[in-house]
Amino acid sequence: MSGPCLQVDLLALPEAVPELRRAVRHHLGVPCVDVQLCVTELVGNVIRHVGEGAPMCVRVTWSEGRTRVEVTDPEPRALPALLHAAADDESGRGLALLDAVASRWGVEPCAEGKTVWCELDVPAEAGMAMGPTLESGPPAFCTER
Repeated sequence: MSGPCLQVDLLALPEAVPELRRAVRHHLGVPCVDVQLCVTELVGNVIRHVGEGAPMCVRVTWSEGRTRVEVTDPEPRALPALLHAAADDESGRGLALLDAVASRWGVEPCAEGKTVWCELDVPAEAGMAMGPTLESGPPAFCTER
């Protein structure tokens, strides 16, 4: 995808998620609840299934009416699976939520392990505002490429 890219290299820690959500909101420059939900779910899966403290890379790009979220982690065998949680299950709904809001998603092997990605369609009026817009700059751990 072309367009501005937010790339954040960080450790998979629960306390990093709120700052990461703010970085995504800042990067896109518009309300982006669905994109933030996808980032949260993909990062949460790394925390739960790969392990707290695992290195990961989160990338968010926008181009041609689509936002793409990618999360790369070092564990190629911990593959996400879409579950059908029962009403009384306490977990297992994350990918179902992602599947509901994303137009498509998948997993790709890579040299670093694997990348789980999703794409969301963005309304044209929101796309007009995409890109870094705040003068204060991104949060300290963010790298824009």
